[in-house]
Amino acid sequence: MDVDAFVLAHRPTWDRLEQLVKRRRNLTGAEVDELVDLYQRVSTHLSMVRTASSDSVLVGRLSGLVAKARSAVTGAHAPLSREFVRFFTVSFPVVAYQAWRWWLGTAVAFLVVTVAIAVWVSGNHEVQYALTTPGEIDEIVNNRFASYYSENPPWSFAMQVWLNNAWISVLCIGFAVVGGLPIPALLFQNAANLGVMAAFMFDAGKGDIFLGLLTPHGLLELTAVFLAAAAGMRLGWSVVSPGDRPRGQVLAERGRAVVSVAVGMFVVLLLSGLIEALVTPSGLPTFARIAIGVTAEVAFIGYVVHFGRKGVRAGETGDIEDAPDVVPTG
Repeated sequence: MDVDAFVLAHRPTWDRLEQLVKRRRNLTGAEVDELVDLYQRVSTHLSMVRTASSDSVLVGRLSGLVAKARSAVTGAHAPLSREFVRFFTVSFPVVAYQAWRWWLGTAVAFLVVTVAIAVWVSGNHEVQYALTTPGEIDEIVNNRFASYYSENPPWSFAMQVWLNNAWISVLCIGFAVVGGLPIPALLFQNAANLGVMAAFMFDAGKGDIFLGLLTPHGLLELTAVFLAAAAGMRLGWSVVSPGDRPRGQVLAERGRAVVSVAVGMFVVLLLSGLIEALVTPSGLPTFARIAIGVTAEVAFIGYVVHFGRKGVRAGETGDIEDAPDVVPTG
């Protein structure tokens, strides 16, 4: 980029935006429209300069101007209640809905690996005894697996489960900064553990106990982890294939989307933890406990599809409302 030519071509636009920002409390309707338009254009100029030039002085000037213009355009912050409602009816479900292919692919791959390992380990005593001792397997299937859900006070156990699952989701999202490459390995480790446990329980004729204790909370819990992993890998893939938009713009947008997923996952995993602590070890019949888990899962999927599809049709991206806007450039 020829910085001098770029400045010469666009300086009048910047100066005009600066004038409007200074007079923002006394603008006519037409001038307000002009302010918004110029804000978008200068935001684009800033993106172009950051990408193609190392002129820190120019970047600093445009950054300051864009920040002032954004404040003038957006005005006062919206009430916290409005931000809360927007997050759970637009931002989070739209991001989750947009990532459905990654989300579904992650779930299918996890299930395939889990079943494959369970089939491989089941009845294969050589493999089982390479993993642990016969006495340990007996202890797991006859005592430890079931007692795990009831040996601690419910609220303490719920918090412990929530923190553990939240940590896995945070890892999935955090690995996005390295392209999401470690995420499949993390998921494989969890799928392998689940497959081995399933093999032990089904071999002992306790598959009903395994499914009865795992299903109530496991459906929602794994769905949340799959979504976190999908968001992280989707962000990583943006580095490789940003599409027809600038890579920096796509990364910024999807990076903010990942933050939305992280916040949403803390809430979803909290609900899953409560089910695991209060429903899974309860004295309810197995069909009732499973019904609660299935209901929670269907409700969450329905929530994402309803609000996500509605938001996408309305042109929402799930991004924050005051994200820097850009306009086409030639």
